[in-house]
Amino acid sequence: MKVTETTLPGLLLIEPEVFGDARGYFLEFFNAERYGRAGIPGPFVQDNLSRSSRGVLRGLHYQNPHQQGKLVTVLDGEVFDVAVDLRARSTTLGRWYGARLSSENKRQLYVPPGFAHGFLVMSDAALFAYKCTEYYRPDCERVLRWNDPDIGIEWPFDPVGMSERDRTAPILRDTGDVNGLPPGAGDTPANAS
Repeated sequence: MKVTETTLPGLLLIEPEVFGDARGYFLEFFNAERYGRAGIPGPFVQDNLSRSSRGVLRGLHYQNPHQQGKLVTVLDGEVFDVAVDLRARSTTLGRWYGARLSSENKRQLYVPPGFAHGFLVMSDAALFAYKCTEYYRPDCERVLRWNDPDIGIEWPFDPVGMSERDRTAPILRDTGDVNGLPPGAGDTPANAS
């Protein structure tokens, strides 16, 4: 597999090795030993799956406390996947990174603890899967507004569907969560290989 460090330290783009022939293809979706050596720490304790229609935006979600690291991928369709750095001592605090993940390119993104995460569905529908390093805790879930002008995410197009909670979420400077994150949350350097 090929692992690339993105412009945000610790946020990794993964391209699994795909073995294909006339019958189809095979790939290893996750291997704790191999992914650990590549700088993707575990353990992962929860797997989630969502299906959404074209133009649906989910996010930007995070937990504080009990931050989650996420290993995300698309099983069917295509999304524009985004992570925003919320780590208090990070030199890239408030910066974002986006990547197209699809069932065609089979890419994965590792989103470390201390990041907000969301995605916009680009295809007719998308089946989105993610592994989490912390259990979902409704009382800790937080949302950051998808179009926060201070962050300036360049979405490919405006969403046509999202939850009311996501649509009316606060902007980063109004959350109070950046300073509330534990010092150095997610600041462990990645060892991409």
